[in-house]
Amino acid sequence: MLVHSRAGKFAIWGGFLLLFVPLFAVPLLVIVAASVSTNWSGAFPSGVTTEHYAAATSGDSLKALTTSLVTAVSASLVALLVGGWAALAAASLRARGKRFLDVLFMLPVAVPSVVVGLAVLVAFSRPPVLLNGTRWIVILAHTVLVTAFAYQSVSAAAARLDPMYEQAAASLGARPSYVLWRVKLPLLLPSLTAAAGLCFALSMGELSATMMLYPPDWTPLPVRIFAATDRGSLFTGAAVAVVLMATTLLVLLAVSRIRTRASYR
Repeated sequence: MLVHSRAGKFAIWGGFLLLFVPLFAVPLLVIVAASVSTNWSGAFPSGVTTEHYAAATSGDSLKALTTSLVTAVSASLVALLVGGWAALAAASLRARGKRFLDVLFMLPVAVPSVVVGLAVLVAFSRPPVLLNGTRWIVILAHTVLVTAFAYQSVSAAAARLDPMYEQAAASLGARPSYVLWRVKLPLLLPSLTAAAGLCFALSMGELSATMMLYPPDWTPLPVRIFAATDRGSLFTGAAVAVVLMATTLLVLLAVSRIRTRASYR
């Protein structure tokens, strides 16, 4: 409902701030404050230092950040390819076939991610496809977890497409492949970029399934954060968490610029 009165707008903004600040802003501010603190024994932190960020951006933490970026980008690209292609295929199916694909792709979301990790571990720990102990099993698990979101995003956008564009191109003699690459995909580009950003963000923060699968030489940043806090290094873990948030936000901002230009086109 649209609110036009000044009092109503103030009430809505007041309610929004009342919910946003304690639920979202304060926890993030606490993490940022802890990342530059040397001690926190009272209500507020004491001491200011940047040593935690020096540790969070070098050595094993920097390697873990690179690992998370490679994993997230790889999983997002594969999920976008598989989920987007399946969504386009589902759009041409009958209701029963589309429902089957919907259930198939949403199944990993319907169960806990640790169950997905266990399933991938059991399935790929023996020949003929032996991935256990390699980076590929982590990338595969992340792909399974985020493909559902790519599928749903592209499927919803494909359902809203006006079929007149495809019909006009086909009436002019365009082949189905030409219609797909030059008509349909450009119209879906904003949804594709949005799905890629969502998949990337989810993969960057995934922990449950990763904890069951990661080998020692392929440790993503969330695992690094968990290990630091488990050892009692809360301030270092907070700094690594800020680095994770900042990196994810920077990538999402870049993706949003691509999405904006795609929407303008």
